[in-house]
Amino acid sequence: MFTGIVEELGKVRECRRSGDGFDLSIDCSTVLEGTSLGDSIAVNGVCLTVTELDSHGFMTGLAPETRQRTNLDTLERGTAVNLERSVTPATRMGGHFVQGHVDATGIIREFRRDEDALWVTIGAPTELLRYIVSKGYIALDGTSLTVVDVGADWFSVTLVAYTQSHIVLPGKAVGEQVNIEVDVLGKYVEKLIQHHPGMTARERL
Repeated sequence: MFTGIVEELGKVRECRRSGDGFDLSIDCSTVLEGTSLGDSIAVNGVCLTVTELDSHGFMTGLAPETRQRTNLDTLERGTAVNLERSVTPATRMGGHFVQGHVDATGIIREFRRDEDALWVTIGAPTELLRYIVSKGYIALDGTSLTVVDVGADWFSVTLVAYTQSHIVLPGKAVGEQVNIEVDVLGKYVEKLIQHHPGMTARERL
């Protein structure tokens, strides 16, 4: 479990094939503190297991399903990535509950400046839009953000100046992919309603 508050921008050291998957090595420093083999680190919002550690970074494996569902398959040497360690009992919940289980990728459609703020419009799969609501939470490349507007096949978010300098999204270009994880609470509510269609709202709660 994560909070969607990026701790550090790491850089891809190497990505090499290993059997049916890939090994991904990332240079970093902050997230190494307190990290052990087997721990979870979110890389662009994808929960991955640390398989090797050294003084300059860590290695993790990418399964075929991870490569198909996320944008990690597009990473190249030197690419910046969002990094966050999994939560502990002492972690402040500055964002929202992020599982690190990416639902799909979206496509950046537009960047628009509004003084110091940056508006970003993301094209999203239509099957995800029922979980995306204005003023609700969404995780983009692992960053906890608030949805501003929602359209037929898109949604938008706004980045303040501080956030812009601490995540990868502003450094991307129109047409590039972003990992999307919708708020899991919406999925649970939908499941509850589907399995108990005759119950009142009060009874479901």
